[in-house]
Amino acid sequence: MSRRVIGYFEDNGQAHQALRELKDKGFNEISILANEKGDETGNRDMGSSSSNLSSAAAINAGLGGLAGLALGAGAMVVPGIGPILAIGPLAMAAAGAITGGLAGALADYGIPEDRSRFFESKVREGNTVMVLKADDNLTDEAARVMRNFGAREVTVH
Repeated sequence: MSRRVIGYFEDNGQAHQALRELKDKGFNEISILANEKGDETGNRDMGSSSSNLSSAAAINAGLGGLAGLALGAGAMVVPGIGPILAIGPLAMAAAGAITGGLAGALADYGIPEDRSRFFESKVREGNTVMVLKADDNLTDEAARVMRNFGAREVTVH
């Protein structure tokens, strides 16, 4: 049986390192949800909201590095959050979140509703959320790697 491991990073570089390490260890179903940090008023400016990967990579070099390591990415605008970059299996679900919110996409992916709202707020604040699917016997390893690279609030569901 598989479970979901989720956490957030305040630093895109650390998220990039964790993603690389997880992929090197054979984890393949990894999703990233991210946006630019807002200014003191909460405004964000990520530039283009184009849905192609090259435009998404141009938005932010750190996020572009993440996009280079994962399959399936797109930049989109989510009401209440603004422009985000979604990478991995959750990219399509996040596209549907344009009307239902990221919390709904995370809940549909197996994250409890209260935690989904929490992680949606972390994306809104400008953090990078990573969620991966792993077999039961590998969830501890995935969580350890994420924590080693600075992930916060790492939980298994």
